[in-house]
Parts: sequence; structure tokens; C-alpha cells
Amino acid sequence: MRIFLTGATGFVGSLILTELQSAGHQVLGLTRSESGARKLAAAGADVHRGTIEDLDSLRAAADRVDAVIHTAFDHDFTTYAANCEKDRAAILAMGSVLRGSQRPLVITSATGMGDVGEGRPAVEHIFNADYPIPRVASELAGHALLQSGVDVRVVRLPQVHDTVKQGLITPYVEHARKAGSVGYLGEGNDCWSAAHVTDVARLYVRVLEAGRMGARYHAVAEEGVMFRHIAEAVATGLDLPPVSLSAAEAEAHFGWLSIFIGLDKSASSDWTREQLGWEPIGPTLLSDLRAMDYAVSEQGAA
Repeated sequence: MRIFLTGATGFVGSLILTELQSAGHQVLGLTRSESGARKLAAAGADVHRGTIEDLDSLRAAADRVDAVIHTAFDHDFTTYAANCEKDRAAILAMGSVLRGSQRPLVITSATGMGDVGEGRPAVEHIFNADYPIPRVASELAGHALLQSGVDVRVVRLPQVHDTVKQGLITPYVEHARKAGSVGYLGEGNDCWSAAHVTDVARLYVRVLEAGRMGARYHAVAEEGVMFRHIAEAVATGLDLPPVSLSAAEAEAHFGWLSIFIGLDKSASSDWTREQLGWEPIGPTLLSDLRAMDYAVSEQGAA
């Protein structure tokens, strides 16, 4: 198949590109920059110049392919709500040209959308529109397209990691570096689900090839890593003290990160594994945090 891949030069998307090619697919990759275009060309992908804000460009690319995988997202969390609305618009734009066809649109969301409450792990068959982060907009867009007959499939992401990046933990590390301490809320018993980036990339291809219309899949290798353990690994890497904070202290201390700290983000992938035969094999989150070169991270943040 010929696949339009947004985020094709990104952390997850660049590995999805490789997995797609290994599976025999042709990739049309979205990029906004000349350097991105060179990377895509060198990787053997076709180049589509544009941005996720240019809806006409997204529609034109989606209209030229057999399927779309959408991973691009603006990760400036200081404007998180606005970025989620931008994602909603991009999903609706690409989906509009797939209506009436059998061409799948694989979109990206967060595992928290499957939150069932009561401290239980999030699951695939639940969509909690009241979950307290704005990323709900992405799945609302997907649901609207699904109701109009578009073959929408959802991949929900946990903390996706290697030894360079770890989802929300990456800005958490830089915040701790600047603050001079590694904070966590209360006893730090809230848990965050996680998966290595190579496992996540493999799942996107499985969802494309073997997923079904309207289904949601969890790219989760570890159901829940206790946040205190995350903080302790980061504290060791930075040679800084881990510090327990009250709710009032945490809000002032973390700024925009406070909407995530203390929020339990555990999630199951039992159904995903059963349906798609996907088995994660990559390193754990804590092993990647312990193997990370924090001096290199500091240089990159400078």
C-alpha cells in the first residue's frame, strides 16, 4: 500500500516509516522543512511538503494514498489545549477525503482516554470523554468521522521511550534540572504506563494491516510504573534529591506539568495483544532512564 505518514521524521514516525517499508509499503511522508525532506528522501520515502495547520495540503495528500497514519502533533504543552484542537482539525480534514472508501485512517491518542476510574488501568473499549486532558479532542474527531463511514482506527500512546526521549518524562527531567530537585506528588504511588518506541512503531503497522474499523489499540508494554520509581531514577541520573510535594506545592512547583503529575495513567493492552498478536520486546522505562546519558541531555537542552 501507499501510506501517507504525518510526523514521518519524528520520534515515533521515523521508526514507523522504517517498519512500513520493511513490510513492503510505500511511504509518502509529511515534512515542513528542507532538512526533513532530505531525511525522507534518503530513507527512500516520497516527500509531501506541508504542515498540520495546512488543511488543504493534508487533504490533497490523503486523497493520493491507500491509507493514512497520523502521528504528527505539536508537543508544546504550554499551548496544549490549542494544539489538541489543531489535531482535531487535521484529523477531520484528512478523514473528509476518505469518506466513502475502504481506506483506513489510523490516528493517535493517549491511553488516558480509556480511563475507567476507581484506580483501574485504562482499557481499549472505553472512551472517557471526561478525562481531564484536552487530547480528548483527537478521539472526538475520530468518532465523528467513524459515524460518517470513515475507517478510523486509534492507537493510544503511553510514555513512549528510549534512552533519549520518554514522553512527558523528557520535559519532567529538564524541569527537575532547572528546579534543582526531582519532585513527585505525595507518596508517588500514581502509575504511568510505558512502551519502548520500537514496539510502538511495530504496533502502528499491525493496526494498519490487521486492525479493524472503529477499534482502539493500546501501545502499552508496561501497565503501570510507579511514579516515585521514575522520580528516583531521574534523581539518580541528575544527582539531585527526590522530593515529595503536597498537592498545593506540586501545582506551584510544576507549572503546566502539574496537570499530569499525580494523575494515574496506568493502562492495559491485554485486548490489543490478543487481537493483533503484538508482543512488546523492548527495554523497560526504568532501564532506559537508568541508561540515559544525562550529561548529553543537558547539552541538548542548553
